[in-house]
Amino acid sequence: MPISPKFTFARFSYHSGDWDTDQRMPSNILNSLLEYTTIPFDTKEKVVPLSSPDIFNYPFFYLSGHKLVQFDAQERANFKKYVENGGFVFVDDCNHDIDGLFAKSFDAQMAALFGPAALKKIPNSHPIYSSFFKFEKGPPNTSFELNGWGDDLIHDYLKAIEIKGRIRVLYSNKDYGCEWDYDFRNKRFLAEDNTKFGVNIVVYAMGG
Repeated sequence: MPISPKFTFARFSYHSGDWDTDQRMPSNILNSLLEYTTIPFDTKEKVVPLSSPDIFNYPFFYLSGHKLVQFDAQERANFKKYVENGGFVFVDDCNHDIDGLFAKSFDAQMAALFGPAALKKIPNSHPIYSSFFKFEKGPPNTSFELNGWGDDLIHDYLKAIEIKGRIRVLYSNKDYGCEWDYDFRNKRFLAEDNTKFGVNIVVYAMGG
């Protein structure tokens, strides 16, 4: 996987479902990288079709949606090759629901590609929770988890596919995308910046 001198927030588009969610979130995360780190980055999000060979030019991708995830043959082949070659994919279920269509269909895709036991809960002691900021209790909660939608559960874990001791697919039912989908200039009104875990994800994905 080629390493660019700059971080690019790249997003997969895919043929099924609705991939174009949380449109303000990438700028918010990039603003957090600017505020807290010295990581150089491209200022604009890059959308790349999962079926395109261009995906192999980026070490980080975001994938999200509410609806069915049903990769076609080329998307399946590219996703598997990308992950096995050292790419990092952060996947976020906008339904914040372990029994919803996105969750079930994405689980099925990962089971088909990597085996039924590949996507596993990660412990709250995992290095991703201390790659930059420290989250001693594991994944921070979101306001969307108990808003009357989804399964009305606080998910106290994230799942991941790990290869050679490193996360290659990080999977969240917590709806971080919606939690961070606001104009970064409004962050000053928050008692605590809720995008800090996004910084951890990027730092970990880049080898931190």
